Amino acid sequence: MQALSPDPVVTIDAEAIQTLNLKPLDPWLTQPLETLLQAGAALEIRYAWPRPAEDPRELSECPEPRLWALKADAQHPWLPLLLDRSSGSLAQHVAMLVPHDFSTSEGIRFDPQALELWITHRLMLLDYLSAQSGKSGQQRGNLSLMAASLGFELDAAFWQLLDQSR
Repeated sequence: MQALSPDPVVTIDAEAIQTLNLKPLDPWLTQPLETLLQAGAALEIRYAWPRPAEDPRELSECPEPRLWALKADAQHPWLPLLLDRSSGSLAQHVAMLVPHDFSTSEGIRFDPQALELWITHRLMLLDYLSAQSGKSGQQRGNLSLMAASLGFELDAAFWQLLDQSR
């Protein structure tokens, strides 16, 4: 019998946010990582965080959901590879982690240096974890797509440099 795929939409409610409870991600986290990575970027995270109508902040400016996202990211560094890019889940997650400005006309504008540091760190970390699991280089295409969806272009020399440093 084949296991059912987890629901692609996960809602993080106020209680989970306030208690830093990552259990809403359990249907995803119980799947083998290799299976999840092969399925691609399909997870959409929605935050049910109550705010007064007059609150002008974007969700990523609220400290409580931001802290939840930081914990999720720290415990599951591969999470950005699973996040749906077309729905904005990846951009929203990165906005929880990286300094940015928000404009109603331009949307999220990440601090370029902060985004570059985050992406470079994440690429190095996930490439290292992939190599440690005996699958060196197998996620590079997915990593490159993740970076590109955030407007970050990778030069092939980046991967060559990582290979040379092993």
